[in-house]
Amino acid sequence: MSTSVVVTGLGVASPNGLGTRDYWAATREGRSGIGRVTRFDPSGYPARLAGEIPGFVAEDHLPSRLIPQTDRMTRIALAAADWALADADVRPGERDAFEMGVVTASASGGFEFGQGELRKLWGQGSQYVSAYQSFAWFYAVNSGQISIRHGMKGPSGVVVSDQAGGLDAVAQARRQIRKGTRLIVSGAVDASICPWGWVAQLAGGRLSTSDDPTRAYLPFDRAARGHVPGEGGAILILEDAEAARARGARSYGEIAGYGATFDPRPGSGREPGLRRAAELALADAGVDPGAIDVVFADAAADPALDAAEADALTALFGPRGVPVTAPKTMTGRLYSGAAPLDLAAAFLAIRDGIVPPTVHVEPSSAYEIDLVVGRPRPVPVRAALVLARGHGGFNSAVVVRATDP
Repeated sequence: MSTSVVVTGLGVASPNGLGTRDYWAATREGRSGIGRVTRFDPSGYPARLAGEIPGFVAEDHLPSRLIPQTDRMTRIALAAADWALADADVRPGERDAFEMGVVTASASGGFEFGQGELRKLWGQGSQYVSAYQSFAWFYAVNSGQISIRHGMKGPSGVVVSDQAGGLDAVAQARRQIRKGTRLIVSGAVDASICPWGWVAQLAGGRLSTSDDPTRAYLPFDRAARGHVPGEGGAILILEDAEAARARGARSYGEIAGYGATFDPRPGSGREPGLRRAAELALADAGVDPGAIDVVFADAAADPALDAAEADALTALFGPRGVPVTAPKTMTGRLYSGAAPLDLAAAFLAIRDGIVPPTVHVEPSSAYEIDLVVGRPRPVPVRAALVLARGHGGFNSAVVVRATDP
């Protein structure tokens, strides 16, 4: 029998709440963190809205020596990892260093750090190597900084599959635990709200250009016009269930199933791979679609992508066959951090028996899905399906479910 892997700690940093408690309170109440960009002057850009984390001061959470070595993304990730470990009641210094590892995801790389290096390039030509290497280096820095900070010498790595990467990282963490590692820090935090990162995101052609925070990010709405980007995500502590039980740890639930696919070549006439990814996750969890109480949607807010996701859900569950939600309408799409944040929300939904709402959206009748809008819906939640897609054809799905007390 495969090892059961549970989540014992959550560390959340979100535009609508810093810390798990504040995030979940805001999400239940439908409070959005989307507004005009403040980290730089966006007036010269066609897109000017983002989900920015309020009130995060790195010096309040991290040693001063780490501040010059890191950018905002890494600082937030380090703080979220600290919160997750504290939530799990894990003291890394009291454990075997080789029984702990770190597997995270990254989509935006080191845009802010790289931008600083480019400034050095403009002033000193000798800095070009550092500027050139910064993007690739920052793919790995979150994982490395977390493992170094906490003395974790077990399996470590970074998964890069755009916005599907957060789920892929959690799945890789589960694999490592099944191979014998006792604890893995996983999930993702992304932050690229800086001019260099902004230009890169605009180049993808999927950013909303609306200046109205209530009408900018509208998945499954006839007025869908692209997404609003954001910063943040969630770090999760994954453990072998028996080991967690033996130390008396509280469990939010189990990472029960995972599936991943890649879309076929455009123009091939074959259907996108999202439905198949969900089917693989359900099969891996050993459940049928009727066991799923809520779906956390990818929610691209692109008409073609929304239609493909709605078609996949209808094929799996039947017309309006399961509640569907997209709490990321309150945060923006957080790139690799988005799906881990949805995993955190799914575990909290299981704990509290409530499905958080999708805000500001007027669902199109063209999509035969039961989208939870406006206010939270009380539902006994035992199992949830979380979906994520990455630019270029990545599809990932994870089933989480409650564990017995």
